[in-house]
Amino acid sequence: MTPTRNNRGVAHENGGIESPHGHLKAAIKDALLMRGSRDFDDLASYRHFIDEVVSRKNRRNGPRIDAERAILQPLPGARTSDYEETIVTVTSTSSFTLRKVFYTVPSRLIGHRLRVRLYDDRLDLFIGGTHLMTLPRGRSFNNGSHGHVVDYRHVIHSLRRKPMALLKLVYRDQLFPREPYRQTFDRLIAALPERIACRQMVELLAMAHERACEAELAELLAADVAANRLPDMDALRIRFAPDPAALPDVVVELVPLVTYDVLLAGEAA
Repeated sequence: MTPTRNNRGVAHENGGIESPHGHLKAAIKDALLMRGSRDFDDLASYRHFIDEVVSRKNRRNGPRIDAERAILQPLPGARTSDYEETIVTVTSTSSFTLRKVFYTVPSRLIGHRLRVRLYDDRLDLFIGGTHLMTLPRGRSFNNGSHGHVVDYRHVIHSLRRKPMALLKLVYRDQLFPREPYRQTFDRLIAALPERIACRQMVELLAMAHERACEAELAELLAADVAANRLPDMDALRIRFAPDPAALPDVVVELVPLVTYDVLLAGEAA
């Protein structure tokens, strides 16, 4: 085989690749019209839909692929690099920005330089050769504004020190882990002074994180929204007690090791 290069500015030389891409896009568009909606529950559902469309288009090539498969060599032992690698520094706000997308990470990583493997759908974060965590990949918007991938558990400790910051956060909508939390904040802002509303909302988020009750608390907040009432903070504190900050300090006193010698001597006697 003799490789060739396309000439810059001669668009028709890409036709062998661009034409199939155009046919695939047309097939996906037709499938979406037949489906009646472009909304999908999650990324996995969308990928399954695309796989079905591609499989239908490739079915007619099945006999030729089967004929070639019999003489194909084994696949390499390791995959090729299907990611881009870059270095980021975690700022004092427990975050970093990559490709115009704002990501939050645990506060223990503030000041560290992280090695990021950037995949199509996720980010793998490393310190040296140690894998720390995986984040979903975000996308910036067509109008040039930044995207946000935010986990409230990464920033809740900072918000507890400055609850009013919640009011002006550009990523506030991404901060709420479930829809009832956002609806509750809207009701708090409408019914209470801003300072009190922000303090209560931050306390609800802190409660969900520190007492591991995010889902159950969301159900109670949804019931309050449906009943057109504000959350009862005192009742919620009691329901999800104890408060981790109020737990007693347990002091364990170790006995001298010579005590065990006395016990062993008694057994020998």
